[in-house]
Amino acid sequence: MSKTNQDCIFTLIKQEEQRQKEMIGLIPSENHSSDAVRSVLSSCLSSKYAEGYPGRRYYEGNQIIDKIEVEAQDRIKKLFTVPYVNVQPYSGSPANSAVEFALLEEGDTLMGLALSSGGHLTHGHPKVTFSGRYFNSVQYGLDKNARIDYAQVRQLALKHKPKLIIAGTTAYPFILDFAKFAAIANEVGAYLLADISHITGLVIAGEHPSPVPYAHVVMSTTHKTFRGPRGAMIMVTEAGLKKDPELADKIDKAVFPALQGGPHNETTAAIAVTAAEAARPEFIQYGQQIRKNTDALANALKNNGLKLVG
Repeated sequence: MSKTNQDCIFTLIKQEEQRQKEMIGLIPSENHSSDAVRSVLSSCLSSKYAEGYPGRRYYEGNQIIDKIEVEAQDRIKKLFTVPYVNVQPYSGSPANSAVEFALLEEGDTLMGLALSSGGHLTHGHPKVTFSGRYFNSVQYGLDKNARIDYAQVRQLALKHKPKLIIAGTTAYPFILDFAKFAAIANEVGAYLLADISHITGLVIAGEHPSPVPYAHVVMSTTHKTFRGPRGAMIMVTEAGLKKDPELADKIDKAVFPALQGGPHNETTAAIAVTAAEAARPEFIQYGQQIRKNTDALANALKNNGLKLVG
């Protein structure tokens, strides 16, 4: 690359940085990570291949990388009180695909919230997605009050006997009742996956109920309210291991070698840094402030004559 072309890229980065500083971003899947997180992302860790897992790599020279990944795992396990976590998924969509690949065979039935009701593409959106084409997807929706219709969820589950139920959203502004989802999943013998990508920081701050006591598997991206790098994590709960003692091993094998190659070590380290930040009292205050800001915005909109869905 010529010096001129290289300078062009750095100039564009500066312009994007200025754009972000001057705008008010209302996209819920975007956030700003700390200087510490960003410094790790540009470190030498991106130069190392580390296919496999700590102590079981396919490349030499991973003694330090192993320690970094174990530290990331330990911090996440402590933060969420879970016995297992995989921090290697590249992002949320690959992570959901890994869970589905681990728990389902081709043609098995899964249930997720319809995209038009606030669900995500990876929750079984028909025809155009991996989850909608490879599996038998049954989509649930909302009631007349724009809330998840739990009676419909149960009715569909009893009828179709899904092997996996996904409790998660991407455009739904209400609290998820994980206990109701768990009762339905247990009634039909299904796995329950909680996708909390958008609300992870709120769960940590106590502003949204945690799915950990109810779900078998919890998936989250790490770059939304968690405020970390663009990555993901898959957690298996005590309930998950009780239902399936091999669940963690199935998840590991689905992430690698089934769907991914070498993990992005710089992202793994940045997740560890983010987890340490999330364990501090300031992060709790941050999550509480998100709720206060949201309430203030909602009240201002209503006071100006707008009708809100939620």
